[in-house]
Amino acid sequence: MSEHKDQEMLLVGSKTKAALKEHEVSVAGDALDALNQVVYWYLQQAAARAKANGRKTVRGHDFVVGH
Repeated sequence: MSEHKDQEMLLVGSKTKAALKEHEVSVAGDALDALNQVVYWYLQQAAARAKANGRKTVRGHDFVVGH
């Protein structure tokens, strides 16, 4: 995954921080940007899997890791 600071933030920062704080951890300033990049990567992988299967529709199982 490469860094793309110009990509739109897909996460709701306050909700993501609250979910992490439920695990009794602090959230560093770069954590949300890093997680956002993970989300973009998953989207790209799911779209590629759908296309490889001859579909234009991404389905839930396209997000499965290590199948």
